[in-house]
Amino acid sequence: MSRREKMIAKIKDLMYKPDSIRNIGICAHIDHGKTTLSDNLLAGAGMISEELAGDQRFLDFDEQEQARGITIDAANVSMVHNYKDEEYLINLIDTPGHVDFGGDVTRAMRAVDGAVVVVCAVEGIMPQTETVLRQALKENVKPVLFINKVDRLINELKLEPEELQKRFINIYMEANKLIKNMAPEDKKEEWAVDFTDGSVAFGSAYHNWAINVPMMQETGVNFKDIIDYCNDDKQKELAQKVPLSEVLLGMVVEHLPSPKVSQEYRVPNIWEGDIESPAGQGMITTSPDGPLAVMVTNVSVDKHAGEIATGRVYGGSIEKGTEVYLVGSHSKSRVQQVGVYFGPERVNTDAVPAGNIVYVAGAKGAIAGETICSPEDKIKEFEGLDHISEPVVTVAVEAKNTKDLPKLIEVLRQVAKEDPTIKVEINEETGEHLVSGMGELHLEVISYRIKDKGVEIQTSEPIVVYRETVSQLSPQVEGKSPNKHNRFYITVEPLEDELFKALQEGKLKEGKVKGKESANDFMEYGLDKEEARKVWDVYNRSIFINATRGIQYLDEVKELLIEGFESALNDGPLAKEIAMGLKFKLHDAKLHEDAVHRGPAQVLPAIRNAIYASMMSAGPTLLEPMQKVFINTPQDYMGPCTREIQNRRGQIVDMGQEGDMATIESKVPVAEMFGFAGDIRSAAEGRCLWSTEMSGFERLPREMQNQIVKEIRQRKGLSPEPYGPEHYVG
Repeated sequence: MSRREKMIAKIKDLMYKPDSIRNIGICAHIDHGKTTLSDNLLAGAGMISEELAGDQRFLDFDEQEQARGITIDAANVSMVHNYKDEEYLINLIDTPGHVDFGGDVTRAMRAVDGAVVVVCAVEGIMPQTETVLRQALKENVKPVLFINKVDRLINELKLEPEELQKRFINIYMEANKLIKNMAPEDKKEEWAVDFTDGSVAFGSAYHNWAINVPMMQETGVNFKDIIDYCNDDKQKELAQKVPLSEVLLGMVVEHLPSPKVSQEYRVPNIWEGDIESPAGQGMITTSPDGPLAVMVTNVSVDKHAGEIATGRVYGGSIEKGTEVYLVGSHSKSRVQQVGVYFGPERVNTDAVPAGNIVYVAGAKGAIAGETICSPEDKIKEFEGLDHISEPVVTVAVEAKNTKDLPKLIEVLRQVAKEDPTIKVEINEETGEHLVSGMGELHLEVISYRIKDKGVEIQTSEPIVVYRETVSQLSPQVEGKSPNKHNRFYITVEPLEDELFKALQEGKLKEGKVKGKESANDFMEYGLDKEEARKVWDVYNRSIFINATRGIQYLDEVKELLIEGFESALNDGPLAKEIAMGLKFKLHDAKLHEDAVHRGPAQVLPAIRNAIYASMMSAGPTLLEPMQKVFINTPQDYMGPCTREIQNRRGQIVDMGQEGDMATIESKVPVAEMFGFAGDIRSAAEGRCLWSTEMSGFERLPREMQNQIVKEIRQRKGLSPEPYGPEHYVG
């Protein structure tokens, strides 16, 4: 039996022992060393040669990832680790750190129970570290901390033992502060990381060594020894004394929960069904014999096997050849293959039980966020995945050859399925297809993937996505149906800040409002009692309130009114961009007594026109997407860097100093960020580190509004000037 076969046999055996499984994600800011770390863990488990680890980037097997030297997709791998004479199955997901690919992190966090948060010792905790930690804690994933690149502190910055310790303590304090702020209430103390118990380790993933307090006690290696080894260029010897994989996987087994422990507190948080039901109990006890419950976290298209869905089995076992039911798309499908990952390859098994990360071939039509169960035991859906940022940059994509058009449409649908954070709009009439993503790099990679699937394309210059809103209360507007027999009276005003923030952070759910209990949630965020009890619908961070009393037949057209409200917000009156942050009130309605005269053809135009007219008479404004930009540069280049920000309509939010380095925190409109990478590099002569993070939408300066509205409308083939309110209700 080869080593590989032995490993696979062990994986097949251990996947039936939930106490011995650890599902973990490795996450960090870009270039803090996640993939190098993952490679070395695999080398420790005997899956790739130790010499190549770090250079091989085994988990970056996409050629774009190899070429760019960054991780784009979340990669899965399973391995076996021996700890204190017990064997453990470790399912590891290496996630991207670049802000453009944050959607992969969100999806990976749903599949795992614990996370190794990697922080670079030189840069410390960065914006994206904070974002990935927030994503983990929101999904009830327990963190441990690994401080990487310690060799650079010693060899490049020449720090003494005391300074080293001080640097570590700062990172550790800041990490704990974030954990305490964002962890679930009952876990704040328990999940804080701690040097003494070994839930914090430090080392160098590139040189393959790591150490934590328990390892220091066991081997007698201390700070001074580490400095000596690094200074004498003996890191290889150090790696033999304190191998990275021993320390890190030991920390994972010791401090991160098994599915048996974590499902008890994670399932109630992510599944909306009845916990006392057989399915609920099966998930809480991680039973392989209970009703089947699988949450799909990722879908990729394989040239040979078709669509491959990756997910987490929370309850029951998924078996090859059985029929399954997809809850979200209400469809059945037959499973062709199931199995687990082993680096980039998939290992087929007959069944995969609860507690494991699984791949499924044959779940036709599944998308990320889908729930799979058995047709006999249908269960409620898992809660949808909330992505932390939203698509803000768009490119138009056209096929170079007209004959490729049908294929391009097919490929775009595939790409959208593989990456739910992009938005694809297919316009069959004009043949122009819009792809929106998180940033320039995201869209470059997407364009490359389309070409890779065999379609030659041309892409336009990137376009920024705006949002529409209003700045004041509108007068009451009357919307008439085409037959003049139905009338709706509506006002609109900006949504209260507190309520808007709660919707933005996902504290309040979007969708049709069911029952009275939601009223308390709305009141908690500042809506008054009368209004809170009458909210009908929440959509695009806007709300629709029925403020009427005792109007005959209103209930019969309620669904149509909600449909009209939602479709009107998808393309606002100013520039056909999405509208948000609005509070609409229906004050009165006159409806025809005969149902024939108040059908969709009458009600939908009436409500849409009323909404458009009210927005156009309430000071309509455009909102533009903003990015936080963090720059780290030597003091001498501080002037040119701040000028670069200010020339792009940026505001400096904060400036700080650490040693001879200056840190600049600023806010810049996304529209001004194109080409920033090259310009900032020349401004600081290549001596700066910078990163960005999405910061929401802010009002466009008034003097620019007319010009930008005109540009957007011309691009979309509309009349250059938006219509006034009288056009909609005249």
